Amino acid sequence: MEEQNYDALLNIITVGYQMGFNQSMHYHHYEPTPYCALERLFDHYQLKSSDRVVDFGCGKGRLNFYIHHFFHATVVGIEMNEEFYQESVENRNRYLKMTKKSIDNIYFHCCLAQEYQIDPLDNRFYFFNPFSIQIFMKVINNILLSVEKFKREIELILYYASEDYLYFLENQTSFELKEEVKLSDYEHNPYEKFLIYRLAY
Repeated sequence: MEEQNYDALLNIITVGYQMGFNQSMHYHHYEPTPYCALERLFDHYQLKSSDRVVDFGCGKGRLNFYIHHFFHATVVGIEMNEEFYQESVENRNRYLKMTKKSIDNIYFHCCLAQEYQIDPLDNRFYFFNPFSIQIFMKVINNILLSVEKFKREIELILYYASEDYLYFLENQTSFELKEEVKLSDYEHNPYEKFLIYRLAY
């Protein structure tokens, strides 16, 4: 299905890219995960309605609405850019108006990723290479501190992951690679894949 058709299905507007760049080099420009990539990912990776998925660098909320629509899971979008945050809230209003759902389990927060307070129910975390390794390490440490207080199964979903991310996870944490989902362009671009990491106890 075409990008615009998915947006129409969900009654949202997420097509388009960020104009300009963030002032800090620690935060990367906005780019939504292609719908075709999400189709591929969820052909191999399933979520449950009891999951609570946090998307760091959610932009306009595409992943959040896709997951909510197909899996009915709780979704949380974290976005530092106020303009994108406002667009995600507007998308949320359009989506809920279209779906007419009485249960509201779609949340957006305008804050820095490392300042988000990990909820005890958060158990799935999505990263489309949104920021530097320094910020990534802080976020992962926040997740691990939360797990120390409230033990639960934790998985990370990484798309276009940098080598720094992977080195940190595999050498300085207890996360282990659970699954790899390659996309059609993988032969031309080895970063074109999803990596699923599970926290080992």
